[in-house]
Amino acid sequence: MSSTESAADVRTPAKAGRPGHDQHSVLTIAVGVFNEFGYEATSMGVLAERLGTSKSAIYHHFPGKEDVLRRALDYALGGLEAILEDARATAGPADVRLRFVVAEAVRVLCERLPYVTLLLRLRGNTEVERDALDRRRRFNAAMAALVEAARADGTVRTDVDARTTTRLLFGMINSIVEWYRPGGPMTPALLAQDVLAVAFDGIRAP
Repeated sequence: MSSTESAADVRTPAKAGRPGHDQHSVLTIAVGVFNEFGYEATSMGVLAERLGTSKSAIYHHFPGKEDVLRRALDYALGGLEAILEDARATAGPADVRLRFVVAEAVRVLCERLPYVTLLLRLRGNTEVERDALDRRRRFNAAMAALVEAARADGTVRTDVDARTTTRLLFGMINSIVEWYRPGGPMTPALLAQDVLAVAFDGIRAP
């Protein structure tokens, strides 16, 4: 799956919508509501009210609330998984590959911010959530393996525990969902550069 696909392109093509909303707009608004109230606390009635439509109109696009969640999580995870499929993540020096994965993870998070926010707030209470968490763990494991490979190459410091290094990287990237605001002067590309600078060079002045 290409990281440039829209949320409505994930898994199945968008259906022709009823007047007012298509599948993409339903998904976009639903993700915002899930993030605002929590997935479990959001009923189809709440979604319908926020969309300004009926529950039956939502069912025209999605079989149920869980399918909306599945589609949203696919979009978030698909962007992350596409990073690992890129040749730049699979060939070359480990530290270069690690830098690429970190920078691309920042870009995907920024460009798919509401969807990744939803992913990071999962509690694993449903099968859909547990499947998504398993996929997220596989991505995290691949990134951790890159940290280990860079340590083995001598390009990442070895005086810091590998698990600590990995957790700090994840923490730095994941914290972006709490404060980043799309459309401002800080573009995803600039933010990725800053994360790389701090993560790999520290904050000491050159």
